[in-house]
Amino acid sequence: MTPVPWLAGDILDVAAALLGWRLVGDLDGERVVAEIVEVEAYAGETDPASHAYRGRTPRNGSMFGPPGTLYVYRSYGIHWCMNVVAGETGVARAVLLRGAEIVEGVDIAARRRGRDDHLADGPGKLTQALGVSDAMDGHDLRRAPLRLVEPRRRAKSFVTGPRIGISKATDRPWRFVVDDWAD
Repeated sequence: MTPVPWLAGDILDVAAALLGWRLVGDLDGERVVAEIVEVEAYAGETDPASHAYRGRTPRNGSMFGPPGTLYVYRSYGIHWCMNVVAGETGVARAVLLRGAEIVEGVDIAARRRGRDDHLADGPGKLTQALGVSDAMDGHDLRRAPLRLVEPRRRAKSFVTGPRIGISKATDRPWRFVVDDWAD
């Protein structure tokens, strides 16, 4: 079920490689395309900041699925956030999609967000712009209505830093942000 073989690789390699990939959302009969510009890696049982640190639960079950599965969860009881599952099936690894640039369907994303700016520069904003909810948890990203599609451009460079909004394993520089695009 892997959209691309590298999703089965090391979580940090997968996180960096996801930069530039596009999410094509055809939800509710409307298309929005988002180009991934910021992500964070989470390494399951070996990562105290991961939802799977203490093992499998009904909430995090999708994290244990095959690479290319979508893991959706509610953050702080307010926003839906989404992750791309990576690594080996049965071993919880996921990459949080923290931010993207809307490259198609800006008007739709703006209507869903109720504003014209800051459409997808945060994980909750991104899911709202694409129309993603918990109904998409466990979704195979090779299939509509939400697909992971090859980049139209690649990140030439990126910066790393600490993950945001966590209180454990804050020293790990597992956040990746596009710094510059290749020509």
